[in-house]
Amino acid sequence: MGIAEVEKSIQNELSLTILLAERVIKSAKEAESFKPENNDLASQVAQLSQHLRAIARLTTASPTIYDRPIRRVAADLTKSLDRALALCHKCKHKKTNVLRHVLSITTTTDFKKVGNLLESSSADVHWLLSIFKPDSENGTINLSLPPIASNDPMLAWVWSYIAAVQMARAEAAQGLATLAWGNDRNKKIIVEEKGIPPLLKLLKENSNPDAQNAAANALYNLADDQKRIKVIADAHGIPIIAKALSETPMRVQVMLVNLVSRMVEQDFEVQEEFGDENVTRQLVSLLGMDVDLEDFKDVGSSRTATSLHSLVHINKEMSRMVDSSLSSGGSLDGSRQYIGKKEKEREGESMEVKSKLKVSCAIALWKLARRSLLNSKKITETKALLVLSKIIEKEEGELQMNCLLAVMELATVAESNADLRRTAFKPYSSAGKAVLDQLLRVINEERSVALLIPATKAIGCLARTFPAKETRIIEPLVALVGDRNSEVAAEAAKALGKFVCDDNFNRKEHSKAIIEFNGVPKLMNLLRTSNRSQLHLHELILLCNLAINVGNSKSLEQERALSVLERAARHVVLQHPDLRELFSKAIHQLTLCQIGAHTQAHLGTE
Repeated sequence: MGIAEVEKSIQNELSLTILLAERVIKSAKEAESFKPENNDLASQVAQLSQHLRAIARLTTASPTIYDRPIRRVAADLTKSLDRALALCHKCKHKKTNVLRHVLSITTTTDFKKVGNLLESSSADVHWLLSIFKPDSENGTINLSLPPIASNDPMLAWVWSYIAAVQMARAEAAQGLATLAWGNDRNKKIIVEEKGIPPLLKLLKENSNPDAQNAAANALYNLADDQKRIKVIADAHGIPIIAKALSETPMRVQVMLVNLVSRMVEQDFEVQEEFGDENVTRQLVSLLGMDVDLEDFKDVGSSRTATSLHSLVHINKEMSRMVDSSLSSGGSLDGSRQYIGKKEKEREGESMEVKSKLKVSCAIALWKLARRSLLNSKKITETKALLVLSKIIEKEEGELQMNCLLAVMELATVAESNADLRRTAFKPYSSAGKAVLDQLLRVINEERSVALLIPATKAIGCLARTFPAKETRIIEPLVALVGDRNSEVAAEAAKALGKFVCDDNFNRKEHSKAIIEFNGVPKLMNLLRTSNRSQLHLHELILLCNLAINVGNSKSLEQERALSVLERAARHVVLQHPDLRELFSKAIHQLTLCQIGAHTQAHLGTE
């Protein structure tokens, strides 16, 4: 429904109610019985009619006025006026003495009832006028309780706050955020009463950072459910949020980035829509605001050097804004002033705000990348991998961990897409080498499980990227198979399994490297000492592939790999029938190799 239709609808609704009020007044004045009561009724309705006209003028002066409470009050008032009109019609002709005696008690009671209804409606209309004042005398929002909301006070509060948000009042948006925090019923009321469009309008059109931050906070508290997220998206919230992210101060950007994270976490369509709005580029730019990428400059490539240098000194999103400004008739000087202003704002922010923003951006990036080829491509087309690698190297704590998770999610998507692996994670490119170096450094030097697991997963996902001679990857993974933490050890075994599986062209060379680095004893020890109630599927798959690729290894025979696989096969195949062929092939290969080895040994003794 367009704006014009909404205006027409609310105007018509009020006009019909005003016309009905005029009919009641006329009918009351024409009454031939109970004239005092009818005169009082006419006076009461006349006052109501004046207030209704005042509300109608408000809707004309402010086409985007929040009309939900107006509609509810007008609908309730219409019912009261219908009862009043029916009562007046009863009094239009003189009654005989007998009829007058019969009807007088009932009619007097009816006048009292209708009077009470109109009195309540009058209080509702007064309340409406009060909430649409630009400012109350003491600057506070009217949270009084009108009769129409007596059974549900929260409804009146929501109406008051939304009306004030529509008038760009920051404290009202914060009030909605407070009501929505941790209360699903309040969230439902806010959405049903059309509170999301005014919040988005406040975010889009208001230049007051406090108001924008409050709006973003309220939207964040509402966006914890897929249905409510869809309401935000349907109200064109995604482009509004994306645009605000590129224009607001850092403290507002923190809340907006958190909002993006929450929305994409629960809705894949929203995740892709944010990618279409190029939110990923802005997030990478904010994440890398203090990152020095000079170490990664390619010697002899001035274009690459310039590109890298620009990321250190100039926010790429600002450059896009310059182009946009020029194409739309803006001046270059004006755009430069805008960039300069943003740079000064950035320099003036506290380290705490900068730190929060970077952590939020890292979280948003890995959530945007998760299971999304579109977003992963967009992220890696920037200098994101270089930025992430540098932060993993230099930072620690929450920021380091979330950057590592971002790399892991990108690698997970790349595992099933050869083009992304080749373009983003080529081992000898600046980005690919930087990522690999940091993943290996984490595996070799860190002892935190929270860091080791995503680093190990990422390397496993990229297993098909590495050439056979890249043996420096295998050794640290083998070492982790012997880690005291069973979760880390299992993840390392899973990663190694991807190096030796049938899909990996270099599986035989990688298998030999695992044997060379004493991987079989560590793997067998992991299988023997771990909880026997667990299936250890990935460890067994690794053992099967080693048996198939290098079944003649003495290490496999010495560690009794054949008997281990024979015992495990029955349990595994029952739960995973698709692995029957793998286990059969591995057992067959080990049996042949061991028979051959024993035959040669026997012939040698003769």
